[in-house]
Amino acid sequence: MCSQCIKNKFEVANPERKQVSSDTLLPEGVVLQHALWNFDKGGFLQDLLHALKYHRLTGVGEDLGVALGKSLKRNSYFRTDEECLLVPVPLHPKKRRMRGYNQAGFIAKGIEKSTTISLCKKQDVIRIKNTKTQTGFSLEKRRENINQAFMVKNPSSFKNKVCIVVDDVFTTGATAFELADTLLQSGASKIMIATVAQA
Repeated sequence: MCSQCIKNKFEVANPERKQVSSDTLLPEGVVLQHALWNFDKGGFLQDLLHALKYHRLTGVGEDLGVALGKSLKRNSYFRTDEECLLVPVPLHPKKRRMRGYNQAGFIAKGIEKSTTISLCKKQDVIRIKNTKTQTGFSLEKRRENINQAFMVKNPSSFKNKVCIVVDDVFTTGATAFELADTLLQSGASKIMIATVAQA
């Protein structure tokens, strides 16, 4: 992706969200939900994210991650004196085998390149529940679908660290918040959420 597209093609999201919506605060322990752009249904950004997710254009994920990382560094909540760790939202092994890769992992690799924040080992936190796609679900149904979907296998990797949960799109927050809760229970000091788009 060229720098002009990254700067001018998409609508910039609110980079310092403390609320998911006008009446929903972030859960305890989650200090930031940072999105780079607003999701454009039927637009170019959606096409890019679909190309990453379903058509193996993994380089797009890294490019988007580099842009997201640069944006994250400019956020006033992001501090360089804290020990941070990138945690891409894991896929269930069955879904990963079918797709061949985890798109959130490539976005996280891009963030790692532009920030030097380390990426967690994929075996340290896993998805143990093969959830249905969340598209079209209500918030309540999404929460039920994703409940207890993740497991930390190596808690020492996350202990006292600021974990940055990485995904492609933030919609209701059900998935990111479930993973955040799992990481906090395993000793993470706090959670930030970084996504390419905010729906």
